[in-house]
Formats: sequence, C-alpha cells, structure tokens
Amino acid sequence: MSTPPIPYKHTELTFQVMVDASPNALILVNKEGKIVYTNAFAEKLFQYQRVEIIGQKIEVLMPARFEKYHPGLVKSFFTSPEFRRMGEGRELFALKKDKTEFPVEIGLNPIVTVDGTLVLATIMDITERKKAEERFRLVVESAPNAMVLVDKKGIIKLVNSRTEKLFRYRREELLEQKIEILIPKEVRENHPKYRKEFSKNPEVRSMGAGRDLYAVDRDNNRFPVEIGLNPIETFEGKMVLASIIDITERKKAEEISANYTKKLENKNKELEQFTFIASHDLLEPLKSISGLTEILTEGYYEKFDEEGQNSLSFLNESTERMKELITALLNYSRLGQKSTIEKVDCTELLEEIKVDLASSIAQMNVNLKIESLPEVWGYKTELRLLFQNLISNAIKFRKKDKNPNITVSSQKINQIWQFAVEDDGIGMDMKFANKIFTIFQQLNPKNEYQGTGIGLSHCKKIVALHDGDIWVTSQLNEGSTFYFTINTKPQKS
Repeated sequence: MSTPPIPYKHTELTFQVMVDASPNALILVNKEGKIVYTNAFAEKLFQYQRVEIIGQKIEVLMPARFEKYHPGLVKSFFTSPEFRRMGEGRELFALKKDKTEFPVEIGLNPIVTVDGTLVLATIMDITERKKAEERFRLVVESAPNAMVLVDKKGIIKLVNSRTEKLFRYRREELLEQKIEILIPKEVRENHPKYRKEFSKNPEVRSMGAGRDLYAVDRDNNRFPVEIGLNPIETFEGKMVLASIIDITERKKAEEISANYTKKLENKNKELEQFTFIASHDLLEPLKSISGLTEILTEGYYEKFDEEGQNSLSFLNESTERMKELITALLNYSRLGQKSTIEKVDCTELLEEIKVDLASSIAQMNVNLKIESLPEVWGYKTELRLLFQNLISNAIKFRKKDKNPNITVSSQKINQIWQFAVEDDGIGMDMKFANKIFTIFQQLNPKNEYQGTGIGLSHCKKIVALHDGDIWVTSQLNEGSTFYFTINTKPQKS
C-alpha cells in the first residue's frame, strides 16, 4: 500500500502571500474559534481593520442568532477536518462592522501549519446573486403558465403559484421531489432517459414534438399539456425551466372542429354524389324531350303557324340550354375526383391550350402572350381547364372594335406561385367581383354573351383543390386581371 502524502506545512510568510493575493475574503480560524489572520479583501468586505478582529471570536462577524450554535459547529469541524461547504441547505448571513447583514457562501478548508491545524474560511458576498435569484423568482411567479425549475437530477427546485393551481399541490409538497411526480405512470419509467437526452443537447424547444403529452395532478387526474423547455444557467449549475400549459379546452375545440370538418366533408361528398346522380338522371328525360322536338321540327314544323313555330324553336333552345347546364353540373361534381397529383410544366400546358384554342384565337385576332411559367405540383387536367376557362373568358368578353390582348404571367411570393391572366376587354364594376365566382351567376345579357355561368365556379373549385385563392381586379371598359395562387409544395392527393 502506498503511504498517503504528508501535508505541506506552510510558513507564515508563504501563507500571507497566498492569502493576500486571493480575490475572495479569507479568514484563518484556530481550534478555539478565534481569528488568526485575514486578508485585505476581508477587511474591505467586513469594514474592519485587520488589527480590530485578529484574536476575536469568529462569531463577531455573525448575526447574534448564530452565536449560540456556532462554537459547537467549529468543534465538530476540527473533529473531522475536510473541505466542505458551510451550511449546505441553509441560508447563511454575515455581519459587517456597522451591523449590516448580508448573505454569504462559505467554503471551509483545513490548513496544516507549524502551529497545528487551522481552518481557512473562504467567504463570498452573494448579495447580487440573491437579488438576481429574487428577480428570477418574481418573473417565474408572474408568468401566466405553470413554471417548474428542475436540476440535472430531475429534482424540482422552484415552482410558481400557477403550478400549485394546475397540479393541486402545495409548493412545499413539490420542492425537492422528482419531476416524475407530475408524469403519468405509463411514461414515468422512460422519462429519466428523455431528461438525459435533453441535457446532452440543451436548447429552447417544445417537449414531445409530434406526440400527445399528458400530466397528472395530485388526485391522479390525467390531462393534456403543451410543454416548453428552456435550459437555464444558475449558480447551482445547469437547470431546465419547463413552461406547462393545460390544453384540455384546446383539445376539445380541435375535436369539435375535426368532427365538424368531417361532417362537412361528408355532406359535400353527399352533395356531389347527389349532383352527379340528379344531373345524370335529368339527362334521360331531356333526351326524350329533345328527340320529340326533333321529330316535331323535322315532320311538322311547316304545319305550325308562326306562334307554334316560335314555340317549337324556344323549346329546342331551352332543351339545349338545359343539356348544357346539366353537363356543366356533371363536370363540376367530377372535378378532382379521378385525378392524381403530378408535376405540371405550366409553360408546356399553356402551349397545348394555345393549340386547342387556335380557331378562336385566329378568328378573333387574339394576341395571346405567354410569359415563362413555372413547374408546379397539381392536377394536370384541372389546371388545364383552369387556364382554358380564364383565357376563353378573356376572349369572350373582348371589346368588339378591338383585337384582344391577353397576357399570362406568374411570380413567386414566398412559397406560393401567383398567376395572372390579364386582358384589355370590357371589364366590370368591382362591386360584382365576388358574385362572378358563384355558380350560374352571369353579369352580362345572355343574348349577347352565351354561356352557362359556371366557368368561373369551375376555376374557384380547381384553385381550392390546390390550396390556393382566386380573385379579380377590373375596371369597366379597361379590362380585367384574374389572379390565382398555387402552393409550391406537393399537395395531398
């Protein structure tokens, strides 16, 4: 066995040099509890001249309430001298010459000298630290959420009144308890592992992202919570300040909203199915009426007088219009049902539409300008119909005495592509801007501008399928610009 090292016996000169060079207050005390030596920092801290306290009992630097017990503590220390912090777990105070008390932290260290073993007390004034701690407590106490300060061992060091109210514990019942006291039994066992993982990479973050978190109160009532974790540097080492919010009401609201949304989706599906079935079934009797009017027109038209012929023509027109409306309803109900999300080159798509509309473009002398357009994720068939409807509308509502100019452009705004279809046509009064996207709404006389009044409703539904918005800016007799947005991220099919 190796022999323990012999303690070095400091000379008085060596000791004085070391003590006076220290940036802390140092006081040397003998077995009788008398002050043997102090350094300059101690003189400044306690406001005594060195000669005034050397030879005095150490209790001269303590509040009167400690004098009775301190001699016994001195004797206890010399019985088993070793480095230790004085008064661990208790608040310590010292006394200046003018009888001013101040909080201190004291470290005790045995020193072997030629005159025997002495104790070297290192004394730190922690007034500023206490003020900082008090400010921190006040901030925590005034927080609107439950706040819990936990050390690296998972021991609760501080809570506020909101924590008492939320968990139904008195403050003193939580302090020095493991944080797991507030965690449901089914996850309590794994929680220390999560604490260790957090301590390896401490940063401000939400706890349990992507998981539902629950806490338990004193009566073991379980409730959903949202927890924010904040690493805190304290004088006692790294700790974690947890902000805890009871989200029971939020969860109820989310559940109600989810149920309502599901019901609404089901109703919309039912409505779309009804529209499809009703429209499909309505076409059958219309076919019969249409066939009958064809027979009457071909075989009996000349036998009718003028009034009868006009009535027959009106019946034909009404039947054809009804067919168009029902077909439009069928197409509206089918939008997005059988399509899949894919990457769509909008420039290429517009070139195809340009070919499809070539006859109308040539006939009306349309100047269609297509600027460079992006690739987006979407329903290709529906996007094709969207652009085609907007361009067809621009051609339809052109000025009769002028060759129409139409421009299709785009710009990226954050994560959104915004498209614009601009024309120099007849325009409209902006007070009707919202009305035009309503199904079967037409602003202009039907005898002047043929149509079903469903084209812009198609556009609105298609844009909604792509999580976007559609709107218009217009000026009467000056033209219109239709804008719509498409998210740059892939949409869910």
